[in-house]
Amino acid sequence: MQPPPAEPLAILRQYWGYPAFRPLQEDIIRSAINGQDTLALLPTGGGKSLCYQVPALCREGLCLVISPLIALMKDQVQQLQKRGISAAAVYAGMSRRELDIIFENACNGAYKLLYLSPERLQTDLVQGRIGRMAVNLLAVDEAHCVSQWGYDFRPPYLQIAEFRELLPGVPVLALTATATAPVVQDIQEKLDFSKPLVFQQSFARQNLSYSVLYENKKREKLLDILRNVQGSGLIYLRSRGETKEVARFLQENRIQADFYHAGLAPEERNAKQEAWMAGRTRIMACTNAFGMGIDKPDVRIVVHLTLPESLEAYFQEAGRAGRDGKKSYAVLLYTPADADTLRYYLRAAYPDMELIKRVYQALGSFTQLATGAGAGESFDFDFPHFCQTYGLEHGPTHAALRLLEQEGWIALFDTGGLPARVHIAAGREALYDYQLRNKQADVLTKILLRAYPGIQRDFTDISVLSMAKYSNLPLEVVELTLQMAQKEGILDYQPQKDKPQLTFLRARVAADNLDLNTTLFNFRKQRAEERVDQAIRYAETRRCRSQLLLAYFGETESAPCGICDVCTGRNASDVPADVFAVLESKIIAVLQQEKMPLEGVLKIFPQRQKDQVTAVIGYLLDEEILKTDDAGRLFVPVRGQG
Repeated sequence: MQPPPAEPLAILRQYWGYPAFRPLQEDIIRSAINGQDTLALLPTGGGKSLCYQVPALCREGLCLVISPLIALMKDQVQQLQKRGISAAAVYAGMSRRELDIIFENACNGAYKLLYLSPERLQTDLVQGRIGRMAVNLLAVDEAHCVSQWGYDFRPPYLQIAEFRELLPGVPVLALTATATAPVVQDIQEKLDFSKPLVFQQSFARQNLSYSVLYENKKREKLLDILRNVQGSGLIYLRSRGETKEVARFLQENRIQADFYHAGLAPEERNAKQEAWMAGRTRIMACTNAFGMGIDKPDVRIVVHLTLPESLEAYFQEAGRAGRDGKKSYAVLLYTPADADTLRYYLRAAYPDMELIKRVYQALGSFTQLATGAGAGESFDFDFPHFCQTYGLEHGPTHAALRLLEQEGWIALFDTGGLPARVHIAAGREALYDYQLRNKQADVLTKILLRAYPGIQRDFTDISVLSMAKYSNLPLEVVELTLQMAQKEGILDYQPQKDKPQLTFLRARVAADNLDLNTTLFNFRKQRAEERVDQAIRYAETRRCRSQLLLAYFGETESAPCGICDVCTGRNASDVPADVFAVLESKIIAVLQQEKMPLEGVLKIFPQRQKDQVTAVIGYLLDEEILKTDDAGRLFVPVRGQG
């Protein structure tokens, strides 16, 4: 008979030191503890991870966490271990020996949380052992990835419902920060919920001011913004090269800045991130590779110099500002040309089927895989070298790889620079004997045992550089000694991996036999077009920014925020925001039907509103939402035309 669950609040205080839960957290946790399938929608910074970490500790057994983000998995495992909570993660790039040890430990009750990438669910190592694991909860992070209605669909997530059959009676807790109404419904269906149950915190951020500024000289405006808003900030850009250029521009203008993208060496990425987190770097110019899972509460400003491809992406990135509840700013610097650029990238993201097949054929040659082989195998994948070898353009090739991933043929992982990992495999007597016979191995073994507790049970991340420093041995000697100990069976040694990983999820087939679902392809393309249109609408609307974002995520009854650029502009016209919205809507509807002089528009409204209508029309003319023709008649211009 199992003991009764521990109290969630007691667990929270014991391991995290927080006095109380944030809104909805305890309701979500109790739902999971009570065995109910649960979907939790909490905005960025809302504390999603605690919603499955706390119930994992409240009950006997293990929580399996499905997550597609390697960097986030690694970070959470490290944070849990620092709190004295046993946890491990499984992801691409690990050896079969390493996986075998982790899964065997999980069967023996060594962990409270085990993180898995979704691609691992159907592997023999998992399927063969899951019945021996005392699983108390299945947590699905980034749950929007299960839905083809969503912006980040991952085919392996569709395997979770089938995987649940191996865990009868185990509840699922699905979590995401961004989901539209169709995605919310789809998540519950695809994960085979026993009955619908959703906890949703409002996406409204009362302290966050959204603004869209039409600027041709974006860098000069950025400089002006950063001089007027003090504190830490993020600048999001589309390309890696732009991050370096913008950081240099800011440095030249005496603003403490650095740049970050996924192409940097792991040590450099870690150093840059730590400097920004600690406040030694004020501004980080970055691609969307930066920020996921990073909890820095005092970010005062997030600026986008390019328009993201979806409101989900924008909301997540902008939402990294002001997590401490203090006044913060999310600014998009925009020109109409940005809309054309976004549509260009959209077209490039859906290449023709012939290119997709050509890229797939090249993958087989690049990895030297025979037809019929390769299912579940992973390879180092140097993307630039791959493109150069087969004469492929980077942009279309990246799009083709992404589509092959969506079709479930391959999986790509930016491992974030997997550190070297070691597990001491030998027993006490064999290890002692080996130390007596090998002086250098003796020195290094003592460092490993002293510096890395648990290394005799699990694979453990190590720093070969630190070992060389503390042993006073050359780096090459340390690496060679570890390799020799590996050959002798004393330890298992996995050298550092810096390259992304490519995994074949199915056995390789001839390119002509590549089965691609064109109906699904066209559906995803249509959904992507709709998301791009919504992003452009956000940039070009004169509706309250917060209202539009909230309506996109299903909160249709929200009031104007009063602090975005649209609301503050309306306030300046002395027309209340709610009245302004009604008048604006009616004016535009009338003028979309026919051109009309100002006097004609005023006749439509009551006499008492004429001053307000005049103020609204003046504002709409200033913003070029309305224009006048040669005869002085007002009209709504067609987008892209003058």
